[in-house]
Amino acid sequence: MKQTLLIGILMLAVPATTWSQVYRCDAGGETRYSDQPCGKDSERITIRDNRIGGSFGQNLPPEPKPEKTETEQDKREQQQAESTCRFINSTDLRRYLVREQVVKGMTREHVRKAFGRPPETYPTPQETWVYQTKYYGNLYELTYVYFRDGCVEDVVYRKP
Repeated sequence: MKQTLLIGILMLAVPATTWSQVYRCDAGGETRYSDQPCGKDSERITIRDNRIGGSFGQNLPPEPKPEKTETEQDKREQQQAESTCRFINSTDLRRYLVREQVVKGMTREHVRKAFGRPPETYPTPQETWVYQTKYYGNLYELTYVYFRDGCVEDVVYRKP
């Protein structure tokens, strides 16, 4: 009884790592597959191991080497940080335009869509667009939109 139990445990503990061989045979215009050679023209077929487990990265191509040095990448990031134009994703941009809001990084066209044509513009010393907000016919607020490199650098709201 103990020997039978021991043999059963050992059989469960040893994984089934042996694979049977597969052979392809072409006979009389008919292709057959078998676990034993079935003639002189039988061809052994290799079956890839498809067991579950292992590493996910074993079949991936090697990682590409970085093309640019870090110093070039640092320069590019620094230029983007210095630039007033920044990427605004389309969902946020639509939200701003619907709410008639202007934020840093918008282009002139975005500001026109949000606020309309500017009644006052000043090209120097810094390009500035001035909008008036009226409430019950009275001037309520002035909005100054400052541009640099074609994009909004700052938005300032002031009482008249």
